[in-house]
Amino acid sequence: MSLVRTDIPLRLDRLPWSRFHWLVVISLGITWVLDGLEVTIVGAVASVLERPDTLALTSSQVGIAGSAYLAGAISGALVFGHLTDRYGRKKLFLLTLAIYVAATTATAFSFSFVSFALFRGLTGAAIGGEYAAINSAIDELLPARVRGVADLAINGTYWLGTALGGVLTLYLLDPNLVPINLGWRLCFGIGAVLTVAVVLVRRHVPESPRWLILHGRGEEAERTVQEIERDVAEREQVALEPVTRSFQIDTAHQVSFADVWNVIIHRYRRRSVLCLVLMVAQAFFYNAIFFTYSLLLTRFFEVRPERVGVYLIPFAIANFLGPLVLGRFFDSLGRRPMLVITYGSSGALLLLVGWLFRQGHLDATTQAIGFSLVFFFGSAAASSAYLSVSELFPIELRALAIALFYCIGTAAGGLAAPALFGALIDTGDRREVFTGYALGGGLMIFAAIISLWLGVAAERRGLEEIAEPLSTR
Repeated sequence: MSLVRTDIPLRLDRLPWSRFHWLVVISLGITWVLDGLEVTIVGAVASVLERPDTLALTSSQVGIAGSAYLAGAISGALVFGHLTDRYGRKKLFLLTLAIYVAATTATAFSFSFVSFALFRGLTGAAIGGEYAAINSAIDELLPARVRGVADLAINGTYWLGTALGGVLTLYLLDPNLVPINLGWRLCFGIGAVLTVAVVLVRRHVPESPRWLILHGRGEEAERTVQEIERDVAEREQVALEPVTRSFQIDTAHQVSFADVWNVIIHRYRRRSVLCLVLMVAQAFFYNAIFFTYSLLLTRFFEVRPERVGVYLIPFAIANFLGPLVLGRFFDSLGRRPMLVITYGSSGALLLLVGWLFRQGHLDATTQAIGFSLVFFFGSAAASSAYLSVSELFPIELRALAIALFYCIGTAAGGLAAPALFGALIDTGDRREVFTGYALGGGLMIFAAIISLWLGVAAERRGLEEIAEPLSTR
């Protein structure tokens, strides 16, 4: 046993917002931009990839490739989530970013359905690993009082990637500007180019002091916090208030499978049920619809492939604005009420828009407007699922908890969703497609009911107060 008394978490939580926090938000939050870019590009090029002069895929194969991306994300999150808790946040968010560059570059050189699906799976593995490393690092570095709004805003940047993807595809998929078999390849190459710049910025983000102290690297943790405090005090011209409280942890404590089982199945069973439902619902909700959105536009509304991006841009803007506008209420009104509002509203609105589509009352423009309204609430809901998982479990297994719930939620709620919707769209029957929308809307409403029952009041509370570290003495 090696007992250490520390006040580091409390010192991090009392810091005013500063340039350091912006560095964390921008350099780590880019993960969601990249994910949004990847998913949007696949959705936008789906119909292009069906052409005989490209990869000649079927709609079902496009859906399967989407599922391969999700399968990769599941396995990547699980493997890298464990490694993140063991070897540190920083090592892993640099490693997974490097893997992403290699995989998305390889996707640009795909030559068949098998190679395309394989490279999409590897890209997904990198993004899944990023989710575990980044969510844990962000929550451990940001002050408690703004964790809700900051987390939702960061997750919402996924839709900046979506907007970027929409703009890029307008030009790169236009056969009058770029040869069709080159344009879709350039779309994937863009992600790799952007990521190289991100690596340069991300190197300056420190290791989580919370993780360092837990792993017996107290002196390094103290130096890191002192540097952060000095930078914040100088740049913000403030005198930091002293911290008078501390707590003791056992740095020799090693997390075992029994610890993980006890925490998730016994100690925090109610939280585990809540997080599982939230993740399953949002995974199906998003992956079912978004991976096949371009197929819907081209098949039912006769939108030309090069014009799909036009309809993705307003959709992305609404998704980005949702967390920005609603995020602050997660810190003021509270986690439980906002989970109920965002999940319930998005589910009910999807049922309405789906019914209008089924009845033939929508065209491409009004369909895009309807989806934009649905996902204004849905984007905040999905972001809050990641926030819930990352703050409701102890630091020793935070990254692993994020990975586990992401994996289980995505596998149960999202893995088959793109292939399912691809098959429903292939029928050409609006009633069949509406069945999928009804399932997605129903899951979101069910998640709202569960949130009302099991939601946790985590707003403005320190991570160690919400979930006491396993090694606390």
